[in-house]
Amino acid sequence: MSALPADGWLDAHPPPGRVGPFSVPHAEEGYTVDDWLKLPETGERIELIDGSFLVSPMPNYDHVLAAKRLLRIIDDARPEDYEVVETGNLEVRGDGLIPDIVVGHAAAMPGAARLSSDDVVCVVEIVSPGKSGHQRDYVIKPPKYAAGGIPFFLRVELQGDGAPRVEAFGLGPQGYELVAEAKAGDRLTIEIPFPVTFDPAVLVSTRR
Repeated sequence: MSALPADGWLDAHPPPGRVGPFSVPHAEEGYTVDDWLKLPETGERIELIDGSFLVSPMPNYDHVLAAKRLLRIIDDARPEDYEVVETGNLEVRGDGLIPDIVVGHAAAMPGAARLSSDDVVCVVEIVSPGKSGHQRDYVIKPPKYAAGGIPFFLRVELQGDGAPRVEAFGLGPQGYELVAEAKAGDRLTIEIPFPVTFDPAVLVSTRR
């Protein structure tokens, strides 16, 4: 028996394709959240920051696995009136951001294409390697989350001494303030706003 498909099979069953290049009409005064939500799926993460689109490649597998494991930890701890999702669309004061994990009010999520920052109690960013990832997750996005009034922000660093390291920030009068931090091998307990306890090592370990 041949391992090759019969003639015509590929025509009837084309492989999934990637969206090709697309054009976005020029916006003299910057793009809006409505423009952002109309973008096609391209395989990249596209965020709207200060009226311009910021395109990031899909994260590597260390990043994806850490996000999945942290989501599971938070989801296991949440009360029923909260939900936890990965890479949800989030509108924050005219910006369109995509955190790695979003913890929000359960009532706001069904049927929503995006959440408002008022619907969210915590966002998580897992730092991508490289200068641009560091700039985005340390400098650009945290002040925007704080300005949107999101009460808690978690940042996960997968590289460097003691990695993975987790920093937990609470919203204070001048922006986010560090309230807890832990490296691999430590026990971290945070309120987001419900209590979550874990060792950051589980985010990258090969066995759980």
